[in-house]
Amino acid sequence: MHRRPGDPGCKKIFFSIVVCFSVFCQVQAQKELEVVKSWIHYSDAPNSLYHYIAGQAYGYLDRRAETVGRINTAAGWQERQKWLKTTIAQAVGTFPAKTPLNAKLLRTVDKEGYKIEHIVFESQPGYYVTSSLFLPKTAVSNKAPAIIYCSGHSSTGYRSYQNVILNLVKKGFVVFAFDPAGQGERLQYLNEQTGKSSFRWPAWEHSYAGAQLFMTGNTLARNFTWDGIRAIDYLVTRPEVDTSRIGITGRSGGGTQSAYIAAMDERIKAVAPENYITNFKRLFQTIGPQDAEQDFLYGIQKGLDIADLLAVRAPKPALLIATTQDMFPIQGAMETAAEVSRIYKAFGRAANFAMVSDDAPHASTKKNREAMYAFFQKSLANPGSAKDEETVPLTQEELRVTETGQVSTALKSETIYSLNYLDAGKRMQQLEAARKQYPARFPQVIAAAKKLSGYAEPRISSPLFAGRFQKQGYAIEKYALEGEGGYPIPYLLFKPEIPTGKALVYLHPSGKFGDTASDGTIAWLVKQGITVLSPDIVGTGEMGPGSFKGDSYIDSVAFNTWFASVLIGRSIVGIQAADIVRLGRVLKNNASIKEVYGLAHKQMAPSLLHAAAFDKVFSAVALIEPYSSYRSMVMNPQYQEQFLFSTVPASIGEYDLPDLAASLAPRKLLVAGMTDGNGSSEQPADIEKDMKVIRGAYDASKNARFETLPAGAEADWRQYLEAWLK
Repeated sequence: MHRRPGDPGCKKIFFSIVVCFSVFCQVQAQKELEVVKSWIHYSDAPNSLYHYIAGQAYGYLDRRAETVGRINTAAGWQERQKWLKTTIAQAVGTFPAKTPLNAKLLRTVDKEGYKIEHIVFESQPGYYVTSSLFLPKTAVSNKAPAIIYCSGHSSTGYRSYQNVILNLVKKGFVVFAFDPAGQGERLQYLNEQTGKSSFRWPAWEHSYAGAQLFMTGNTLARNFTWDGIRAIDYLVTRPEVDTSRIGITGRSGGGTQSAYIAAMDERIKAVAPENYITNFKRLFQTIGPQDAEQDFLYGIQKGLDIADLLAVRAPKPALLIATTQDMFPIQGAMETAAEVSRIYKAFGRAANFAMVSDDAPHASTKKNREAMYAFFQKSLANPGSAKDEETVPLTQEELRVTETGQVSTALKSETIYSLNYLDAGKRMQQLEAARKQYPARFPQVIAAAKKLSGYAEPRISSPLFAGRFQKQGYAIEKYALEGEGGYPIPYLLFKPEIPTGKALVYLHPSGKFGDTASDGTIAWLVKQGITVLSPDIVGTGEMGPGSFKGDSYIDSVAFNTWFASVLIGRSIVGIQAADIVRLGRVLKNNASIKEVYGLAHKQMAPSLLHAAAFDKVFSAVALIEPYSSYRSMVMNPQYQEQFLFSTVPASIGEYDLPDLAASLAPRKLLVAGMTDGNGSSEQPADIEKDMKVIRGAYDASKNARFETLPAGAEADWRQYLEAWLK
């Protein structure tokens, strides 16, 4: 149909053509700046960060396998068990002191053949655990064996596992089930309007809080395990329970908890973890490390694997329950079973360990349930039928423990965050005391930062030249430099027609694609005669973020990648810092470059700060909209997820970003638009706590230049940047 130029339809077609042309131009412009994307050799470049971390994990795990493979006697295994007890305790972290449980029976529900007592207890002061004690009527007059049931990743906690719990009760076991933090009636991030979590599912609740714990030097595994240990403390007070016959089980996340608790509390006689046990090598090869409570601080670096959770308690009875289609790789479960079997055989108790599996996905099966019932019936001397029976589900109301259905509203409970806040505060007091000794103490600060960040002194290789094209007033050259892990660091080198002898490494969260517009900052810098190197630091641009998301992919951030670095004793920011030093040295080695500066936006600022503090190659540093400190991320209830990769585990109380910035004095430092750990400038007092540390060091240093600018438009700080460049 013919349309006149003024028709609305013509306008729509014209607009669509303009939009399509604009998108086409943007795509073409980006392709022009790509360095390694079209190289077959680098076809997996976006996954380089994960592969590098995994490769280091494999190295530690191979050395562990060699050590374990050499043990052939009971005496040798006993020595390893002593080492395991100490090492697991270190990786989990020091438990708090045992304080009164203050257990309260809130209500009782009577059912045919059993009753339920709904109980809350305090695993730590003011930190409430919701639980239910299922008592067979036969247990009232006779001391019965007991099973602690640990919940998997269900939003309703143990209420989703009624069939298993009620079957155990029918078979004469007392069952004590409790909610893990972030599940059931213990939501840590409750949306009071909806009555549900602010997060999509429990793993996110675990990992968001768990990351703050890791930054502080704590672990969520400690919190989860401690709740279980205190559950045992309560259970052994019950007159209905035979304390010499206590078992523990749970599926998925409950399998994790049951394995941890049994490994660290000798009162557990028999353990049957389900749909969890594998090994780290197969885990890294398949789905990757999981949410926060499943990861030990430096666990793999210390020489630990999942098998050690079972080996440390041998020869006590253990049953490994698995499914062949599970997301936790069955190959790892089989290899773990083979390893653990060796220690049981060495102790002459081979019958005390077994593995059962069924052809099913990540799920409970009749075969596996019946194997579990039979295992506990034998191990805890409670004979009877192991048949899986039909049960009558309890209602939501019958399983409610607290009046409101949440400890946060019913009991004003402490949270993972609030408990960690207190510990972080104590650690920060130590750091604040040490800051009074600046600048004399800066060498210790730098040493701590290098160690905790896992910084490795970089070696320099020759850049690979990948092309060149001319722009108006400057040229762009494309290069790739070998990074720490053998992966490429693609970068663009913007070369002005009239260079000043000054060069700048320009870091953006989006990599080299982040600021390449003709009116952008890079173009503006080049017009000032500055040579600009704009890279894709590993994890950004052509080098990331990669395909791995994990079970805690929160706001487009793969928390699990960061957890992987925690397991091997490294940090992503430490790896990036070494690569930034490499790039700075490449510029410095150019005879035409007299001075090298560094400029970083937002979450790239910590990587640049570490690099500049560790190496004098950068004579000046500019930070654009950086967040103020790790302290701000840990000691505020909310933080910006995008900042996670730039944080360092166990740094709280040892050093912080303001300390690194302060150590740069008297080198030039410009900070524009600093925010808090949540990316906000609405808490100036909190930000000022960190600025004061930097300002104090620069005020005490002669000929030092430290300038700060409030949040504002880019044009507002370019004039200051121009002065900073002189």
